[in-house]
Amino acid sequence: MPLPQDERIVALANDLLQQFDRMFGLHPGFRAAHAKGQLLTGTFTPSQEAKSLTNAPHIMRASTPVTVRFSNSTGIPAIPDNIPDANPRGLAIRFNLAEHVHTDIVSHSTDGFPTRDGKQFLEFLEAAVASGPDVPSPKPIEKFFGSHPAALAFVQAPKPFPVSLATQTYYAVTAYEFTNAAGEKRFGRYRIVPELGNQYLPDNAMAGLAPDYHFTEIVERVGKGPVRFKILVQVAAPGDVSDDATIHWPEDRKLIDFGTIEITKPVADNLPEQKWIIFDPIPRVEGIEASADPLLELRAAIYLLSGRRRRAAN
Repeated sequence: MPLPQDERIVALANDLLQQFDRMFGLHPGFRAAHAKGQLLTGTFTPSQEAKSLTNAPHIMRASTPVTVRFSNSTGIPAIPDNIPDANPRGLAIRFNLAEHVHTDIVSHSTDGFPTRDGKQFLEFLEAAVASGPDVPSPKPIEKFFGSHPAALAFVQAPKPFPVSLATQTYYAVTAYEFTNAAGEKRFGRYRIVPELGNQYLPDNAMAGLAPDYHFTEIVERVGKGPVRFKILVQVAAPGDVSDDATIHWPEDRKLIDFGTIEITKPVADNLPEQKWIIFDPIPRVEGIEASADPLLELRAAIYLLSGRRRRAAN
């Protein structure tokens, strides 16, 4: 997973990492964002329908081992599961194709992203930090929302607390270009839907939950039986924007069944393994390619820089 050639992307990635450090503090050995997490393993089984979309290796095989990571938002490793800042939750999936060969999906529980590109995202974070309770209105964040309605919509989108990390839908942030064996190309966005359906807790139930409620619950749930998610791909229609994560496609766009992941057990050495694994938002596999969304190269750079720093920590 090499760093991008564009020095501006690397510089912006470093600026964002430093901003996360200012917001959440330094926590050596942990991610700068989505620091609290749990790794589990299982199996991916592709659908027959997925072959109409892509000839990617994990679609052409009967099954592929997967490693998944559920996470809370923020860069605080001990963030309680029962406070609003823990949302949106994250779900990363690694398809283990061979030794040191893999492709990943990185998703979170709110559909879309607050900004079009990384420069705007940095401005968003800086405005949020500069808008403390003692700052008079209009605060910097209010001014930012006034000129960036997509960011305001993302912040105001409902972020309910799930009954379980297994009862939450997750969305990949960006679109990808899928190519099938006949060479047909279509853009699509991943949507990872729980077998049990979306189930949420009432707001008045959260205060009484343990700080590690969700992560304890998912480990106990998997110990009793497999947890399954259906991976769907929402396919763009001609003319749909594929390079802007703030723009939603209409819900009447076709959903293709990509396959099912079955999560069967937690990773024994959870913290050391989390320190090591670096997920990659760029597919880097035949049959699935990055779109022109500017967030992709930037996110890949941030993940790699953060991962190298994490691995080097004592």
